[in-house]
Amino acid sequence: MRTEFTPEQLTDPAIAHSNEILRACVHCGFCTATCPTYQVLGDELDSPRGRIYLIKDMLENERVPDEKTVKHVDRCLSCLACMTTCPSGVHYMHLVDHARSYIEQNYKRPMSDRALRWMLAKILPYPTRFRLALLGAKIGRPFARFMPDARLRAMLEMAPKQIPSVSRNDRPQVFEAKTPPKMRVALMTGCAQKALNTDINDATIRLLRRLGCEIVVAKGAGCCGALTHHMGRESDSHAAAAANIRAWMAEKADGGLDAIVINTSGCGTTVKDYGHMFRNDALAGDAAEVAGLAMDISELLQKLDMSGAKAPKDMTVAYHAACSLQHGQKVKTAPKDMLKSAGFTVVEPADSHLCCGSAGTYNLMQPEISKQLKARKVKTLEAKHPDVIAAGNIGCMMQIGSGTETPIVHTVELLDWATGGPIPPALRGLGD
Repeated sequence: MRTEFTPEQLTDPAIAHSNEILRACVHCGFCTATCPTYQVLGDELDSPRGRIYLIKDMLENERVPDEKTVKHVDRCLSCLACMTTCPSGVHYMHLVDHARSYIEQNYKRPMSDRALRWMLAKILPYPTRFRLALLGAKIGRPFARFMPDARLRAMLEMAPKQIPSVSRNDRPQVFEAKTPPKMRVALMTGCAQKALNTDINDATIRLLRRLGCEIVVAKGAGCCGALTHHMGRESDSHAAAAANIRAWMAEKADGGLDAIVINTSGCGTTVKDYGHMFRNDALAGDAAEVAGLAMDISELLQKLDMSGAKAPKDMTVAYHAACSLQHGQKVKTAPKDMLKSAGFTVVEPADSHLCCGSAGTYNLMQPEISKQLKARKVKTLEAKHPDVIAAGNIGCMMQIGSGTETPIVHTVELLDWATGGPIPPALRGLGD
């Protein structure tokens, strides 16, 4: 793609990087075939290629974003399926992140939008606040249908029927390995996950200790910054990320770290991008080191001895590939291979590359599109008649779980069970 940024514009590192991305695009349109919003809406401007044209025009002309551009950029899920498909290696993720930051700085949204985005940014990344909000939403859930705003209805409907008790495992501490230690790893316990589902971190800790890992939950580590990053709130997201970098580098200096393990794939994609986020910052070196240590839990498990894993019962598992894992981190086979080697029968839905519609806060800010994507995903999963659905991301689990009666668990819960751990709580009602 031809660009016409001025030499003065290109002195801005963000513009210079976006210019490189734009110039890599050859207009081929391969991305439209795998874009969920284009599949649902059929509008060229709701495809990556269409958004690239809008972003190019906005940045190149340094114009105040108009309502049309903002609408179509907001509709992007950041599922990154386009990056998997693109034959030219266009780094769409960094381009749309830049566009969102530019919009946040230069566009005044309607008051209702500003209020909603402010509330989400001030609640979701903070587990205690989020837990209190969930309690309020649980009380208001029966009245969701009376809410005039679809986004408010979506927030109430999202609240789980049962809110888990606070887990003691989430506080800063060190867990000793149960067998001769092989690795020392930091576990990212997340933010929203700590309020929505405590079983995932608990299962991760049990499994890794059993496999010879010493685990540290670092003091000062918290939200990865993804939730605010995808809203364009760069100062908020960078503050959260910087706190993590400092916390993990302190642990590395104190006792060494072989890996930073992450069991929420949306967080993993962001942490692995810390090197880019801080490339022009004083934290650049530490950020790059942290990004290099970051691993999805399935990547780490491949480095450990899982030969003793054996499925406690014959079960068909429908594996849902989270976009942030298969497209963002390019981790595609590890979770399935480990489930299969443990003795589970693994099936995949049709169009497994398409997003379920969760995408961080997308299901709250774009509920109508999100519901269509959820319905499609649930239909393809249920068509496989599984006993259980497995996924590697809490957002996907909440999204899919709200549309099906089939139990859904994190992949690590099944692997914990297969190596001597307890049955995942979501499966306790299944018959033998």
